Amino acid sequence: MIPPQEASVRRREIEDKLKQEEETLSFIRDSLEKSDQLTKNMVSILSSFESRLMKLENSIIPVHKQTENLQRLQENVEKTLSCLDHVISYYHVASDTEKIIREGPTGRLEEYLGCMAKIQKAVEYFQDNNPDSPELNRVKFLFERGKESLESEFRSLMTRHSKVVSPVLILDLISGEDEMEAQDDMTLEHLSESVLHDVIRISRWLVEYGRNQDFMNVYYQIRSSQLDRSIKGLKEHFRKSTTSSGVPYSPAIPNKRKDTPTKKPVKRPVYIPGTIRKAQNLLKQYSQHGLDGKKGGSNLIPLEGRDDMLDMEIDAYIHCVSAFVKLAQSEYQLLTDIIPEHHQKKTFDSLIQDALDGLMMEGENIVSVARKAIIRHDYSAVLTVFPILRHLKQTKPEFDQVLQGTAASTKNKLPGLITSMETTGAKALEDFADNIKNDPDKEYNMPKDGTVHELTSNAILFLQQLLDFQETAGAMLASQETSSSATSYNSEFSKRLLSTYICKVLGNLQLNLLSKSKVYEDPALRAIFLHNNYNYILKSLEKSELIHLVAVTQKTAERSYREHIEQQIQTYQRSWLKVTDYISEKNLPVFQPGVKLRDKERQMIKERFKGFNDGLEELCKIQKAWAIPDTEQRDKIRQAQKTIVKENYGAFLHRYASVPFTKNPEKYIKYRVEQVADMIERLFDTSA
Repeated sequence: MIPPQEASVRRREIEDKLKQEEETLSFIRDSLEKSDQLTKNMVSILSSFESRLMKLENSIIPVHKQTENLQRLQENVEKTLSCLDHVISYYHVASDTEKIIREGPTGRLEEYLGCMAKIQKAVEYFQDNNPDSPELNRVKFLFERGKESLESEFRSLMTRHSKVVSPVLILDLISGEDEMEAQDDMTLEHLSESVLHDVIRISRWLVEYGRNQDFMNVYYQIRSSQLDRSIKGLKEHFRKSTTSSGVPYSPAIPNKRKDTPTKKPVKRPVYIPGTIRKAQNLLKQYSQHGLDGKKGGSNLIPLEGRDDMLDMEIDAYIHCVSAFVKLAQSEYQLLTDIIPEHHQKKTFDSLIQDALDGLMMEGENIVSVARKAIIRHDYSAVLTVFPILRHLKQTKPEFDQVLQGTAASTKNKLPGLITSMETTGAKALEDFADNIKNDPDKEYNMPKDGTVHELTSNAILFLQQLLDFQETAGAMLASQETSSSATSYNSEFSKRLLSTYICKVLGNLQLNLLSKSKVYEDPALRAIFLHNNYNYILKSLEKSELIHLVAVTQKTAERSYREHIEQQIQTYQRSWLKVTDYISEKNLPVFQPGVKLRDKERQMIKERFKGFNDGLEELCKIQKAWAIPDTEQRDKIRQAQKTIVKENYGAFLHRYASVPFTKNPEKYIKYRVEQVADMIERLFDTSA
């Protein structure tokens, strides 16, 4: 049970709390009433605003639509005016550009091309929109006139600035092939940068807008003429500037391109003009009488003037071939910048034709001259083919590269010339071998002193030329082979063919010499003749290293020649038997010291002395006029003969000098041993 006091306190607390809650409730009611009032006020305001906004919208929207329509109308008016201006501008193009078109593009190409662009657009407009307009004809006329002016400007630029390349620059270009540092400097500048820019711009316009390819014909005709004239100028340069040594000098400085002398020798072809000239002199003189000839080698008349010119022609042609390759490469580089890609090969083909045909024609002329000379048995002409053919074959890879993409007829020109030269060269080689074999025997042609025959010296001289052109000569011979081995042609096969050919010539020469030697009635002179020729052949083979080429197919050639030489020496020595037989011990009378000789014995001793003296004098007189040009061989033969005769004569004198076989010993004992040796020492010496 709660005490009364606590209950009273609790009631008061409850009453206070109730009072507070009532006050709070009253506050909430007041707030709600105020909120409702505010809401009503806001609703009223918004309703009023909405009403006003609707009124405003209803007023503005018609105005906006009207303004938008006005703006659209204004834009249409502006576009119409712009179109009118654009259309009107086409009607003014002719009058605006006529003066510039009439004056031409020289000096203001970009401005001129700008005018042409305007005219072209005007033509397109009138064709599409008003094809019956007189303005169309006017702008068409201006366009055609402008195109003609551009074509004329193209021709003018190419004509005025396409210059012949000077010979000194070409020679520097050729000589710079192995100078890697100078390669960049050796590039030819056919057109200046500004001219090249204008030419390229015109060509591109003519292709793209002018629909005209005639300028390509103009281009190749002009450049073709310059190329041809450049090569002909180089050839003329050789005629005028060849020095006494046959070496033209290039006075150009590669990086400056000025004609300032620098004494720079041009890269020469790999052959020795002097050696070929010597061979040509001998062979030319020899062929004038046929291979039999009438004159000895010592009587040959030099053809220096003619052969200097021949050397120049060979040298010039070889350099012109190299020049063509380099200049054609340079022309193609220039052409690729100016001519459209799909027309480049055809234009280049046309461009090089004149120069290429000139080279091929000159080459065919060389072949023709060689053929005619071979018919006359003039083998000097074939020597001109060797260096040229070798150079053509060496240059062929570059030729093929330059002529890529050209017509088959163009590509086949050089191979055709090479084949023609190889065939002609092979014919000359075989004809030469046959003539060596069939050279007729004529008594008046044989050297009276038994020296080296002209046939031998000329044959060896001709073969020596083959050393410098082994691959070329081998290829000539291989070109005539039809065997399966020829189809798999290589350098070893070529070498064997050449070796076989040389052995054939030497074999033919040996047979002919044996036949010719029969002209000599004296077997000793016949032996000296064969000895001299065999020795000359062997020494020449060894000196020129032809012996190594011979050894490819004939291993024993050197030994065989030495055996032949020794055999002829022995044959010659037998000529002295008729002298030494008189003083040999056989059939000599046997006598005892102090015993008086019988008349028959004394007479026999006298006859032996007389026979020896007469034979010695006769042989020395005859053989003194004979010749052995080789000093070593001459001394060897003399020494061997002196030894034999001195031994026999010395023994004979020792045996009979003190024997009283005559009252006049000085009549029979005419020579001392030393005198006999001295007489033999003067053999083969026409000056003694």
